[in-house]
Amino acid sequence: MASRAAVKKRLRAEGIEFLLVQFVDVTGSAKVKMVPVSALDDAVDEGAGFAGAAVWGSGQGPHSHDMLARIDLDSYSRLAWQPNTVRFAGDLFVDDESYPYCVRTNLKRVLAEAKAQGYIFNVGMEPEHFLVSRGEDGSIRPWDPDGVDALAKPCYDYRSMSPAMAYLQDLTLALNALDYGVYQCDHEDGNGQYEVNFDYADALTTSDRIIFFKMATSQIAKKYGAIATHMPKPFADRTGSGLHAHFHLAAARSGKNLFIDNKDERGLGCSELAYHFIGGIMHHARALCAITSPTVNCYKRLQLGEGLYSSRSGFTWTPAFITYGDNNRTQMIRTAGPGHFEDRAFSAAANPYLALAAYLTAGLDGVKRGLEPGEPNLGNMYERPAAEIAKAGIKVLPQSLSEALEELRQDELVQSALGPIAEEFIAMKANEWAEYDRQVSRWEVDQYLTSL
Repeated sequence: MASRAAVKKRLRAEGIEFLLVQFVDVTGSAKVKMVPVSALDDAVDEGAGFAGAAVWGSGQGPHSHDMLARIDLDSYSRLAWQPNTVRFAGDLFVDDESYPYCVRTNLKRVLAEAKAQGYIFNVGMEPEHFLVSRGEDGSIRPWDPDGVDALAKPCYDYRSMSPAMAYLQDLTLALNALDYGVYQCDHEDGNGQYEVNFDYADALTTSDRIIFFKMATSQIAKKYGAIATHMPKPFADRTGSGLHAHFHLAAARSGKNLFIDNKDERGLGCSELAYHFIGGIMHHARALCAITSPTVNCYKRLQLGEGLYSSRSGFTWTPAFITYGDNNRTQMIRTAGPGHFEDRAFSAAANPYLALAAYLTAGLDGVKRGLEPGEPNLGNMYERPAAEIAKAGIKVLPQSLSEALEELRQDELVQSALGPIAEEFIAMKANEWAEYDRQVSRWEVDQYLTSL
């Protein structure tokens, strides 16, 4: 852990003048106060004050006492686009007591419970996102200053990626200056869509990094006249953006990956512990979906039937079925290597603190109860006949936020992973669905105005 003296020395050496004291609301949005570097001690000991009712899911009203965000010195993150400023992630306190509605504090609680059982949860997340331009009429289009990103299959294409290379290089340099270990960037399957991959870390560090990544993309993209969006499905005819989660449990003492077993009879190189963990994930998957895909828009990418192919490139690369398999991207969970799973259902809109707290809790429930995931699916789930899927008893991910919320209401185990946040989360998301459901879309007007 970083000492206060060491941090002060670093701040002086780097010429830092301002600090961003940052916490995250229930939606996953970064909230900040800017303070001069001279206020570091106060930010550590007392915290920056916030009116909780001014942000979503705080558990507060206008009468409530201040929430105070106290910074975590280990989260030191210098802003490459504002180099006299450092971001510190914070934990919320009210009346000098740790505040359970803080999503970061909640994840720390769940991680501590896992550590008491002998486990560390290591996670790597893949933040897919789009660069877009917005017209005067409010419409959006893929950011394409050279007019070259128009291929039906633009994934990995050099010419399509070239206009964004300076943006991706700036982003990579900014993150690697903070030891993120960015090891590759690419143009993804949608026009204007990109992905940056960086190293595994423990779940808390990865969550902090994902929030900072979103902050960085929003500001660095501006330099190039683009808007960076982590909206899961900004274009109906293009692949959506996920936040795919790679994960394993490690031994708390040694750090050894406990998911590896080279004698695995299923041939995937995974341990009995690993299979029980994903057994828990699959058992709770429909409730988890409300947290890993928490917006109305998320469900535009988790579609069955023709929805699996509703992309200019041919298919969406998104799961619809609650399955696992080998190195096979049509499964919800693929085995990317021995002891290495990837869940592809996570949406770009997920709040990583809430999503990983719920995910770990569900997985450990599988370990505790010895839940089995069944045999791996090795074929193309996109082409498997519906009757065969039904006969095999394979379940489907929820197809709307409303459906996912109903599953979450019935799953007390997943709710427990959110602590008191669960009630506020469900109420807020139910209101979001109701507001969406009341809207009259342009499609409805075009379809029905003169035909009825």
